[in-house]
Amino acid sequence: MHLFLLQMERLNSLFKLLIILLAFVDCNNAAKDFDRDPQAIHYSKHARCRMECRHVDESEVKEMIEKGDINFSKSELNNDACYKRYALEGMSHDSQRLRIIVAECNDELTVITVIDLGKDWPCDCE
Repeated sequence: MHLFLLQMERLNSLFKLLIILLAFVDCNNAAKDFDRDPQAIHYSKHARCRMECRHVDESEVKEMIEKGDINFSKSELNNDACYKRYALEGMSHDSQRLRIIVAECNDELTVITVIDLGKDWPCDCE
């Protein structure tokens, strides 16, 4: 019985390792699939409002698209292609620590919102 429990414990450990490896591979695939050079970038009304009150311009958003790190814990990547949400984070040339949420569909991106992670700006966006 003791040997059986040891074998089950080892299998359980191997199973956990396999799950971690599969999650890592899935995250890498999502990062490879993200188009950092879209044909067009669109901005939602909400994103434009947030950009204005947080003093973020289009060049900073483009920086995040081109160079930002994908925050997988804040992204929604299990949806169908046009419904995936990527959370991109990084430091802008204006020294703002930003997170932008974008939706990718075909060769185009839509910026959904823009967040300054370093400062809580007063905004009146609906």
